[in-house]
Amino acid sequence: MTVGGVADRPATRTSLRGLTGTFGLAWGSARGSLLGYVSATVVGAVVPVSSAWLLKLVLDSLTRLPVPEATVLLLAIGLAVTAGTAVTLPLIVRYLQGRLSRRVGLLAQDRLYAAVNRLPGLEPFEDPRFLDRVSLAQQAGSSPTQVLEGALGLAGAVAVSVGFVVSLATVSPFMMAALLGTSVPALAAHLWLSRRQGRAYWEISPRQRREMFYAGMLTDIRAAREIRLFGAGDFLRGRMRTERQAVDAIEEHLDRRTLLVQGALAAVAAVVSGAGLVWAVGAATSGRLTAGDVTIFLASVAGVQSALAMAIASAARMHQSLLLFEHYLGVLQLGAAAPAGEPVAAVPGLRTGIELRDVWFRYGPDHPWVLRGVSLVIPYGRTVALVGRNGSGKSTLVKLLCRFYDPTRGSVLWDGVDLRDLPLDLVRARISAVFQDFMQYDLTVAENVALAAVDSAEDGQRVATAAGLAGVHDAVTRLPRGYGTTLSRVFAAADDDADTGVTLSGGQWQGVALARSLLRETPDLLILDEPSSGLDAGAEYDLHERLARHRAGRTTVLVSHRLSTVRDADLIAVLAGGRVVETGDHGSLIDSGGIYADLFTTQARGYADGDEPPARPDRTAVAR
Repeated sequence: MTVGGVADRPATRTSLRGLTGTFGLAWGSARGSLLGYVSATVVGAVVPVSSAWLLKLVLDSLTRLPVPEATVLLLAIGLAVTAGTAVTLPLIVRYLQGRLSRRVGLLAQDRLYAAVNRLPGLEPFEDPRFLDRVSLAQQAGSSPTQVLEGALGLAGAVAVSVGFVVSLATVSPFMMAALLGTSVPALAAHLWLSRRQGRAYWEISPRQRREMFYAGMLTDIRAAREIRLFGAGDFLRGRMRTERQAVDAIEEHLDRRTLLVQGALAAVAAVVSGAGLVWAVGAATSGRLTAGDVTIFLASVAGVQSALAMAIASAARMHQSLLLFEHYLGVLQLGAAAPAGEPVAAVPGLRTGIELRDVWFRYGPDHPWVLRGVSLVIPYGRTVALVGRNGSGKSTLVKLLCRFYDPTRGSVLWDGVDLRDLPLDLVRARISAVFQDFMQYDLTVAENVALAAVDSAEDGQRVATAAGLAGVHDAVTRLPRGYGTTLSRVFAAADDDADTGVTLSGGQWQGVALARSLLRETPDLLILDEPSSGLDAGAEYDLHERLARHRAGRTTVLVSHRLSTVRDADLIAVLAGGRVVETGDHGSLIDSGGIYADLFTTQARGYADGDEPPARPDRTAVAR
């Protein structure tokens, strides 16, 4: 089965991959702490067994007088050293664990989001299974350390168990066999519980994402207006509570099973140790065991049970963390497998143009066709406008030009070369765009604009020039801190005053987004998808006058529902039903009397004065 694009693997291979990946992260980020942690684990395994034997020897020496004082003193000193080590070692281990956790967590997080960033298109982010996998991968940020703790805890517990088992064998081989016999079902039970926990994580992940979505809506300033106006807050809160209750029910069911299994195991362990205690007291009374023997026996029984419990718990915790870590490794594998095109030194500058050749596209095998055999040439240095009713395929075509998706059939050619055969990052470096559903970042104005070319963040003049071309410079200069103003009131920097954060109007935000697209001064392809939809008529006219001068001689794709803004395009392509049904300039399309002419005439009528719609104007007159 495939989950989020990554096939499930056999448990043995998964564990091996997880252990290798975990120790690789630890070695690459904090090898000194890892080596110290391993050394502390070795010492920690020796200390309890050594303490038990030293105590036995001390007691036997005191009951078998005369004994040289030097011998007793040396044994006492050894016992004191092991006791001191037992006290201080956990402090050292805790420090090394924290240091290792921070270093490994930082590297793991960086590699995770580097892999996500390498994903070339939008398809994974529309796949709920992938989003669940990423959510679990984020939770796995601490799992490498937990795997290490589990692995080293298991190794240390096994070493302690072996030491105490050997010690117990010298006193009672039968008791040794009984204790070992109880460990097998305990291990199987804990591994079963860890697998259930891993499945529970996968089951509750989508519910937790929905819970966080509803919680986010209840605190999002963009949603606050409608939620309060329409009184939808209780509805969203109810949905959030329902998802939380479902998650709690799954966890409660798992906790009950854990309580029953661990309770049964604890009862068995109590019976075995109680029987051993009765036997040891009887044997000591009859003279078969010395005081030291009783001490080592009791220490060994307690030590074996404690170490076996620790070993089982460590194995279960490690197994559970490995299951979680597999999602992390799966996302890394997706990022590593992302296609990058043929290995070429550079993408040549656009010289001929871009061609869509018999392009068919749908968002999935079960989805309808969005584009149906689109063939269109975007000549170099010209402006091509895409128009059509909602759902005609305009935005999808823009996504293919940016290679957020690849055509299901057909191809998109860059000077005759298929985009799939060119390095994706180099192609996108030659494209700039403003999208209809542009992003509003909770950053400063300068940072919002400079995201199109992050190396220009400190180039105030370049940022201001782009903002001026987008018509938003004057509005920015009136903000509390100009281009340094944070465009959000959600949070403030540590040295900032929360009152300096501002929210912009829709038109101002669109201007900032447009400035971002214009920051790339000489893109080979400029895509303007509804660049003025949030502006009033006067601001829209001024903007398109500036853009017309800016895009002169540039290869531009202009998408707009307002047909008055595309009149001066060199070529207008009309889409309907996923096909290009008309092409030509404004005048020729008006004269043809087709879909474009009807749309333009309808819009022109809407701007006419008077209560009654005017008579249908002469198309030739409209064309002028």
